[in-house]
Amino acid sequence: MKTGLVLAALAVAAGSPPGPSADALQAEKITDSLYVLRGGGGRVQLGGVSTPTAGNTIAFITASGVVLVDTKLPGWGTAITDKLKEITDKPVRMIINTHTHFDHVGGNADFPAGVEIVAHEETARLMKEMRPVAGGPPQPNPFKESNGRGLPTRTFKDRLTLGSGNERIELYWFGRGHTGGDAWVVFPAQRVLHTGDMFGHKAVPPLDVNNGASGVEYPRTLAKALAALNEDIDIVVTGHYPATLTMADLQTYANFTSELVKSVQDAKRSGGTIDGFVKGWKLPERLLKEGYIDVSHLRPMRADVEVIWNETR
Repeated sequence: MKTGLVLAALAVAAGSPPGPSADALQAEKITDSLYVLRGGGGRVQLGGVSTPTAGNTIAFITASGVVLVDTKLPGWGTAITDKLKEITDKPVRMIINTHTHFDHVGGNADFPAGVEIVAHEETARLMKEMRPVAGGPPQPNPFKESNGRGLPTRTFKDRLTLGSGNERIELYWFGRGHTGGDAWVVFPAQRVLHTGDMFGHKAVPPLDVNNGASGVEYPRTLAKALAALNEDIDIVVTGHYPATLTMADLQTYANFTSELVKSVQDAKRSGGTIDGFVKGWKLPERLLKEGYIDVSHLRPMRADVEVIWNETR
């Protein structure tokens, strides 16, 4: 099976991983009320590190229950619930989904029907379809099997405030990038940001045009996020990176993305070709020193370059 553009597709391409279990998840304490649950699915080699294919999940413990950000792959909701029992006796009351890919929304259907599920309005629309990831295999659709349980029950357009005081959560949509409905999730009192896959890893940004991505708009969206959030955040949780990062890391990623888009556009406007650009491009040495990785052994860069190329006039 051909590997896909994003880690969501790699969850399928990696073969048959071990079944879901709480033991496969690691709970990293960020504050007394906020944890990152890492792990889930198969594993792939990224920069010499064995990395789980499931997206990073945040568990925010409030007085009335647990708020999750993303729920990993289909079948992993129960494993998340079991892992949470090691941390709290409170039930999950809300799920926030950052975008439509099944390594972030797949576990939704494992939770009771009364759990509120929040997403950007475009993500909610796309989740009903679970379109194939551009360049990769079809996505499983757990919502068909559950008769729609796990689909968003509440949406927002540009911004939404949930809760109050130290339990306040701010949701933002700054524009298209990885998909058409990427949400940014901020915990103001904890000074924590979950970027979803708008900043998934220190690598070339994957562009899923089947689900609304834009290469040309990507750096503009990152710039808007930085302008709005830079002074309010200390800790950044990305879609897949195996450690917490900072807003300085997000700024570096934004600069890299902007430079990459400009380089592709310059190549097209000077009469070059997509294949010629891909063959001649390398990660800058300064980024290699900061831990950026080449993921071409899993996902060809050509597809992402082609998206930018086709959007450039």
